[in-house]
Amino acid sequence: MSQKVRAVIARRKNEPVTVETVVVPDPGPGEAVVKVQACGVCHTDLHYRQGGISEDFPFLLGHEAAGVVESVGEGVTEVEPGDFVILNWRAVCGQCRACRRGRPWYCFATHNAAQRMTLEGGAELSAALGIGAFADKTLVHAGQCTKVDPAASAAVAGLLGCGVMAGLGAALNTGNVQRGDSVAVIGCGGVGGASVMGANLAGASRIIAVDIDDRKLATARKLGATHTVNSRENDPVEAVRELTGGFGADVVIDAVGVPETYRQAFYARDLAGTVVLVGVPTPEMRLELPLLDVFGRGGALKSSWYGDCLPSRDFPMLIDLYLQGRLDLDAFVSETIALDGVEEAFDRMEAGDVLRSVVVL
Repeated sequence: MSQKVRAVIARRKNEPVTVETVVVPDPGPGEAVVKVQACGVCHTDLHYRQGGISEDFPFLLGHEAAGVVESVGEGVTEVEPGDFVILNWRAVCGQCRACRRGRPWYCFATHNAAQRMTLEGGAELSAALGIGAFADKTLVHAGQCTKVDPAASAAVAGLLGCGVMAGLGAALNTGNVQRGDSVAVIGCGGVGGASVMGANLAGASRIIAVDIDDRKLATARKLGATHTVNSRENDPVEAVRELTGGFGADVVIDAVGVPETYRQAFYARDLAGTVVLVGVPTPEMRLELPLLDVFGRGGALKSSWYGDCLPSRDFPMLIDLYLQGRLDLDAFVSETIALDGVEEAFDRMEAGDVLRSVVVL
């Protein structure tokens, strides 16, 4: 039997979000209903509200979430009611060419729930990243539920559902940071901060945080940065080179995703070094680089989708590290808020006042 729950809705482009009643259907084959316990406020949700991702309004926002499986549909075997799970937006299919080649983190046919949640009047909702978790309960594909140790708090665990995983994975998976490497991270918000933490976890010897906000640089220090550069005051390319013996960093992570920062990342790396783009550009952005420089500097230019993570592998491992005291995920939770505080949380996020606001239900 369908249920009615509270949820945060973006009805029209650039209009404030509202808390409304949403109808959640019973799970069909391969689906699950999850009682949401916490959900982080991510910049992607703001992009949805601004119409920067699609025009398929109205949107049910929220996707960085953790909670408990309430019910499952026919054929679901990977989770069962009562399981504590982190929701993910890349539920791999196991059948596409990437999955069959043993690279499921690149899956080209990820799963979402077949049914849609609706407003009371029947209007179908577009769930943010196929999740829609600024809600008391949400309907997802069962493959979007990753079971983890319930000893972790939901407010912390849910952050692995998007931004923190994207940053950790940019360093650990895409960048393949090794012990003793030098790493520069450009942009030290939630994703960049997690990249700093990931580089530290991997054993990088020198971690250079670059940002225009001294508050974010101070936070990056707490997350493991060994050096900081305010790029309003200093040329970041020259600063990174100076801090790496004149060579540039082995791995440079662009957590901003605009042409200017990408060029900085490109020239701030060592010869044969790696650039990782994890900040998400907008469709109109264009990049121009001398092709001879691309050829002559060698190395690798990579983009990082969701930190190239495999949720079934990475989420339980990272939660275990957190519970062992080896990964300070609590550092990313700037504040906890109620469901009706999302619009104000967007303002604080844009002002750079928080790493993450987390809705606790």
